[in-house]
Amino acid sequence: MAPEDERIALFLDYENLAIGARDGLGVSPFDFGPVADALAERGRVVTRRAYGDWSAFDEDRRLLARAQVELIEIPQRIGGSRKNAADIKMAVDAIELAYERGFVTTFAIGTGDSDFTPLMHKLREMDKRVIGIGVQSSTSKLLPAACDEFLFYDRLPGVEGRPVPARPSRRRPTSPAAAPEPVAPAEPAAPVAPVEPDPAPDDTDTAGGPDPDLATVVTSTLAGLARATDGPVRASTLKRAILRKDPTFDEGDQGFRGFGELLRHLESRGVLALAPGTAAGDPEVAFPEDTSAEDEAFALFATTVRDLEEAAGGPPQLSGLKDQMRKRDPGFSEKRYGFNGFLSFARAARARDLVTMEWDEGRGDYQLSVF
Repeated sequence: MAPEDERIALFLDYENLAIGARDGLGVSPFDFGPVADALAERGRVVTRRAYGDWSAFDEDRRLLARAQVELIEIPQRIGGSRKNAADIKMAVDAIELAYERGFVTTFAIGTGDSDFTPLMHKLREMDKRVIGIGVQSSTSKLLPAACDEFLFYDRLPGVEGRPVPARPSRRRPTSPAAAPEPVAPAEPAAPVAPVEPDPAPDDTDTAGGPDPDLATVVTSTLAGLARATDGPVRASTLKRAILRKDPTFDEGDQGFRGFGELLRHLESRGVLALAPGTAAGDPEVAFPEDTSAEDEAFALFATTVRDLEEAAGGPPQLSGLKDQMRKRDPGFSEKRYGFNGFLSFARAARARDLVTMEWDEGRGDYQLSVF
């Protein structure tokens, strides 16, 4: 293991996350995969624990067990009263692990409950990095400020769902929640793939190139590392992150003798750009700086919005827009330009003053219009 790898301990307040995802995004059962991928891009997860009353989450329990998550059973009802036992047990275990496992550098705490704020402050006092994970609509405003980094589950690549009307929740009361930022549906993710795949051919063609899914794994992981790190991404770091996502990954299965050969092949196809690194044989990996293809992609986006707006006599919705773009350019993928999802690509088009985006509460989707 490389010395610069973070060693991460993951603790999930599962009831808070699962009910938040169900009530805020319509996601049920809770999809742990996007969380696992996001943490794999940041380091090596050495502990995975989820706390809850598993009698209420039978299907979730099976899915988490397959993901190698240790399930801690905490009955939430004793007699006629509801206990806060999961919060207490999780906090005690986290502090105990911080003392007993000095090699753990980072704690990832999955919850939206402000009751965990003192735990996060204490872990930071102990020189531990803290990553928070929560559903935006059910996360206390106090939590993100208590963390070194906070990941909203809604925004993670691979999360499918859309905001749903509020309904009575069984969650424990928390401090006032942060106002939700609606998200558009993510592209469908294959159930066994470690990263979010594109349903259409992407990054490479089927003749003379690596499997399209392989190129997607490399580019999506690179995009995640670029967002999570401040400096350049080295080839060795990229390879370790891919292996943390999928331990079965082997470039030899696609006919490459080494990871460097795979990267050079992707560079020759304009997918990646390589530059000499500080160590011999470990180049820096980035997305190409040639913006011509990127400009064409944004032009296609604006043209598609304009044509749909003229045809319908009103602003089109974000949902389904990617399919319309692929009818015009079957090879389109926002991942080729370093974006983790189509919503991020649309926001980038808005930042470039190509379109406007307004949230429509009635339709539950973004409405777009060209300037």
